[in-house]
Amino acid sequence: MPEGLIFGLEKDKKQIMVETRTKVCKKDIHLFTMRESALSSHVKGGDHVEEKNVNRGDSVTLDPRLTEVKDDDQIQWRFRYTKVTLIAEINKPADSFTVYDDVLDGRFRDRLKLDNQTGSLTITNFTIKHAGEYQLRINSNYERSRFFLTVIVSVTEGDSVTLESGLTEEDDDRIQWWFGDEVTLIAEINKRADSFTVYDDVLDGRFRDRLKLDKQTRSLTITNITIKHTGRYQLWINYYWPSYFLSVYANRKQKSVNRGDSVTLDSRRSEVKDGDRLQWWFGFIKVTVIAEINVTADSFTVYDDVLDGRFRDRLKLDNQTGSLTITNITIKHTGDYELQINNYKRVYFFLTVIVSMTEGDSVALESGLTEEEDGHRILWRFRYTKGPLIAEINKPADSFTVYDDVLDGRFRDRLKLDNQTGSLTITNITIKHAGRYQLLINNYWPSSYIRLSVYARLPVPVISSNSSQCSSSSSSSSYCSLVCSSAVNVSHVTLSWYKGNSLLSNISVSDLSISLSLPLEVEYQDKNTYSCVLNNPISHQTQHLDITQLCHTCSGSVHCCGPTEAVIRLVLAALVGVATVMIVVYDIRSRRAERDQAHIHTSGT
Repeated sequence: MPEGLIFGLEKDKKQIMVETRTKVCKKDIHLFTMRESALSSHVKGGDHVEEKNVNRGDSVTLDPRLTEVKDDDQIQWRFRYTKVTLIAEINKPADSFTVYDDVLDGRFRDRLKLDNQTGSLTITNFTIKHAGEYQLRINSNYERSRFFLTVIVSVTEGDSVTLESGLTEEDDDRIQWWFGDEVTLIAEINKRADSFTVYDDVLDGRFRDRLKLDKQTRSLTITNITIKHTGRYQLWINYYWPSYFLSVYANRKQKSVNRGDSVTLDSRRSEVKDGDRLQWWFGFIKVTVIAEINVTADSFTVYDDVLDGRFRDRLKLDNQTGSLTITNITIKHTGDYELQINNYKRVYFFLTVIVSMTEGDSVALESGLTEEEDGHRILWRFRYTKGPLIAEINKPADSFTVYDDVLDGRFRDRLKLDNQTGSLTITNITIKHAGRYQLLINNYWPSSYIRLSVYARLPVPVISSNSSQCSSSSSSSSYCSLVCSSAVNVSHVTLSWYKGNSLLSNISVSDLSISLSLPLEVEYQDKNTYSCVLNNPISHQTQHLDITQLCHTCSGSVHCCGPTEAVIRLVLAALVGVATVMIVVYDIRSRRAERDQAHIHTSGT
């Protein structure tokens, strides 16, 4: 709204008083008044007015503040764009409950849900076309509620985005696109004057060669977006203004780091040059400098006491390259990091902290808000940006809610929301709670991502003998065959055999349906210590081998042997037998010969 434009009530909308006019030819462009002033000019004394910010793709519920619809109530929901259109209606006397979702080019088709008990209206899969003013009328009363919905569009640097006007073919005349808190005109269509203009040199030229205005739809496209394009965009249509908020995320490097580990944010410089000034910033609501190099002043500083001291003794600044290392990472360190070089070049990082837990444990997902930072609205989502909402704090509405029945009730009776800090605790964790959790502050910025990894409790591995007989290798020593196995199927584990502290063999599996087993052969007389270990990234279970219990020697003096040894023994036994027979035969013959000689000698005498 150009400064001085005073909006009359709906019945007086033809009487628009203009104190100052926009003179496009002279580029004498006056600014909009503050949105609060505009809202107050729309509102009657008895009206309830509420502003809501809605992420594109999300759902929003407009609450009429009724405990129930009474028998004689007639409730109408209307959407005001260039004209006021009925979109939903409850007529209790006629027992009628209707949504008109095909109006206005079908933008509400399959998106409206009307609560027959309370009269509340839910709009699902919110788009740019749904931004604007919603009016609630009860029993044709002039006292009504108004909701002004702003759509939040999130894009990444370098992308393009189209801000749709939402106009139908019947809508005509003059439209203007305005940007920012200072409310600067950036594009205009005046059909009567056959004028289509973009003002892309305003605001230090940040829009230069980036604006495309569609003459047919009157939509505005912004190409090659940068951080400087973040802000509120307002579409002024014949003295009416729906609003959009564009959130631009830097083309930043994503880094995931385990809680307790260290991470280095690379400045991408081989060395800091003379005259350089490098600053590392952290945060989302209140952006805070945490480290700085000023070569000219010969200053190298880390500010590790800021933000409740979460960085204390954890920051290491490389004086040669400007890179920053954060040690002993905690959940509070997740979020945006920005490196500013000489006040113009920027390098962006976003840290996701990985938290590993065991089933049955509890975990506190900290919001990281300090006392100085104000989180009017805090949202916790599970899995992804458009994932289900599991917890919400809305301070203006004095509302603190956990949605623990979503997703088949896996969070039921497990969520605890801290009303003061905004932190969320999940108790009695199961495998189903593994995934990514996103924190949004004031509905604009994804301030942190936390990835929760949940592991099953490990059973103690079981060692058993693989056979009741002993076996042998190529030597004559006897061996005992053993096998170690996991009694219960678990995922993401490794099963290992150790001889003392030395690893002998191992096997890993990530599939829950596959059981693990690992064989081992040891000598009967082996005096070494053997153990079988089952481990995952956060825990382990060990079973020590007792050879005397599992590896029994064969009874008696005869011990078991393999086929090769048996053949050798048989051949040796045969040879011994033959030699014995030959000796016995030789002995008998020798004795006979001696007797014969003795007999002959006696006869001769």
